[in-house]
Amino acid sequence: MVDLYQHRARKRFGQNFLQDMNIIDRIMQAIHPLRTDHLLEIGPGRGALTQELLKEARQLDVIELDQDLIPLLNLRFGLNPAFHLHQGDALKFNFAEISLGNPLRVVGNLPYNISTPLIFHLLGYADVIKDMHFMLQKEVVERMAAEPGTGDWGRLTIMVQYFCQVEHLFNVPPACFTPSPKVDSAIVRLTPYRILPFPAKDHKLLELVVREAFNQRRKTLRNTLKQILPIETIEQTGINASLRPEQLMLADFVKLADKLYDYKQSYKES
Repeated sequence: MVDLYQHRARKRFGQNFLQDMNIIDRIMQAIHPLRTDHLLEIGPGRGALTQELLKEARQLDVIELDQDLIPLLNLRFGLNPAFHLHQGDALKFNFAEISLGNPLRVVGNLPYNISTPLIFHLLGYADVIKDMHFMLQKEVVERMAAEPGTGDWGRLTIMVQYFCQVEHLFNVPPACFTPSPKVDSAIVRLTPYRILPFPAKDHKLLELVVREAFNQRRKTLRNTLKQILPIETIEQTGINASLRPEQLMLADFVKLADKLYDYKQSYKES
């Protein structure tokens, strides 16, 4: 058996390998994979979770960026017909190409340095994803699950909660990894909505409104959104332009995005 533990974690890939079997068991209980599931693991690393997933999976695709891990993973799991390895960058991966009509169940111990852009990339494939279970920096999970009016409520929160139900499942201390990170981690479950609670007319405009609103989060909407929406247009939604962005609900941001959509349409027609 190949010794994957000979592979040293690389800082540039943000590698912290999970090694605690109790935590791995808890993750497996949270995922509760079925034989009919199409599983996809991002960043298998040394394969600690991969090994457990393959005990249940009929099909497991894994995406690994580190080329040095590819031959080691193939040696360890390549003879298993359920195992399909893709060498590449998950940030550029087309998840729709491998779903083949069977929604993906995505899992991963995500590198902290790419977790937020990767989450945004995955949200673009929400229609082919059944659920996602990720190990992330605890602070990131807290931001995803945040409530309006709190300091954690922001762009990541709103866009994730627009597409998904968010569940902060449990925390994971640094000692469960090698090398140990300097921060606590947490497991989060993201379940894409089949029917969006607050569908926007154009979710790209929602992204724009949220990004602009939180670029200077201490300022009021009249200041942060003035480049894209006149104050009187904001107030036509019934939202006070003197509020700061963290004081708004998700539904409020959708109202603003829809008003921007209408504003742009009327501008085109005039």
